Amino acid sequence: MAKDLRAFLTKLEERGQLRRITAPVDPHLEIAEIANRLLLSGGPALLFENVKGATMPLAINTLGTLERVCWSFGMEKPEELEAIGQKLALLYQPRPPKTFAQAIDLGKALFDVVKAKPDRDLFPACHQVVIKNEAVDLTQLPLLQVYPGDANKVITLGLMVTKDPETKIPNVGIYRLQLQSKNTMTVQWLSVRGPSRHLRKAAERGEKLEVAIALGVDPLLILAAATPLPIDLSEWLFGGLYSGQGIHLAQCKTVNLQVPALSEIVLEGTITPGETAADGPAGDHIGYYGPQRDDAPLIRFHGMTHRKDPVYMTTFSGRPPKEDAMMALALNRIYTPILRMQVPEIKDFFLPMEGLSYKAAVIAIDKAYPGQARRAALAFWTALPQFTYTKFVIVVDQAINIRDPRQVMWAVTSKVDPARDVFILPENPFDRLDFATEKPGLGSRMGIDATTKVYPETDRPWSEELHPDPDTAAQVDRRWAEYGLADLGLEDVNPNLFGYDIH
Repeated sequence: MAKDLRAFLTKLEERGQLRRITAPVDPHLEIAEIANRLLLSGGPALLFENVKGATMPLAINTLGTLERVCWSFGMEKPEELEAIGQKLALLYQPRPPKTFAQAIDLGKALFDVVKAKPDRDLFPACHQVVIKNEAVDLTQLPLLQVYPGDANKVITLGLMVTKDPETKIPNVGIYRLQLQSKNTMTVQWLSVRGPSRHLRKAAERGEKLEVAIALGVDPLLILAAATPLPIDLSEWLFGGLYSGQGIHLAQCKTVNLQVPALSEIVLEGTITPGETAADGPAGDHIGYYGPQRDDAPLIRFHGMTHRKDPVYMTTFSGRPPKEDAMMALALNRIYTPILRMQVPEIKDFFLPMEGLSYKAAVIAIDKAYPGQARRAALAFWTALPQFTYTKFVIVVDQAINIRDPRQVMWAVTSKVDPARDVFILPENPFDRLDFATEKPGLGSRMGIDATTKVYPETDRPWSEELHPDPDTAAQVDRRWAEYGLADLGLEDVNPNLFGYDIH
């Protein structure tokens, strides 16, 4: 498993998944256009070594495929990620074990927590070069302008670290920052996020909020920062759980915060409560420009440290597929055991990339009683903070392959009567960047019960589903080569739309 960005890039290059670009390229629109074409085709990560106006290379599309996201965890297949989720589920909402085997599992998880405790480096690599005060110049970084209507260049893949002024527990998240001057940027975050709470508490105490931005970190830490955690647990601890050992942290030079010791670049600054600036428009993950906001918090940076010959790592948002969508597919696997712990009747769930990775969810249940699908949908919306802004929840029987859109659409069209099976919850807190809502920050949710109906949901008898004869299917499997079709391979033949696995 890679321990920093450089090790991960080396791994990608060894596996033929990194392309070095030596031709001069412009961070204004050109790099994003190149990277987007590679994203759409499932192409390799890119390392631009000659970025106009910058003194360092730029890495992008690093996590642009699900395969590369798995590699960041030291794994090869998405299914392996559920083992991480099972470990996190035990810690997310611990319960007294009922069996000796459960006690052993909990004990192993707690021991993993001990191993995951962060360590501190006294001479960290990220402090090889130190810049302070007026010498800080953000324009020397290869910041991207992604879309022609963007107000300015942005940082999109930095780990933002803040600390609760009361509990002193750090929060680590990923938020878009937009350049305002050579040493200031505005930040966009939702009001429910950790740093927003920290800023409100700092304002009540009459204090500035300290901020650190770690750029070019081990990709695994980016996934850890995107994992749903209880408010009182640190992302650094969970990053250690992901990697199997404690994260090495470094004390910042000008603020009382800690960042990954092997970060390529670290920006240090403060937010004065009430000091704001105009932010936006900027391209957003929903596929539209986010509107200009006049009251975005302003960060004043007075410190920058970096490694010798640093590598700037970035990405950009927009209509899927983008890197954040690939990360979401991997996190989906990790969320699943946590969600099962919260809502046991949910057997599996899926957040399709085409549904913006969180706006639409498909959940499968083992239906046992009438009204269960509605209950499962309502429980889903409240299970984890990340699901607060999910607009559509489709509930299907567990026999449906929820990752196959053909099967899901068959369930919706064959099992749903809209008047009976669709329910809407109006006036919910919502994502302000969702232009479909009538009022900014306030919208509705829709649940769709696409399960087989039982009495008294319907008085009408349900007919039997169509399935091929299993003996005949097995015979065709045996004779496939005899038919002269061996060059196709059984895996090249699509299963029928009704869930019967012919392989």
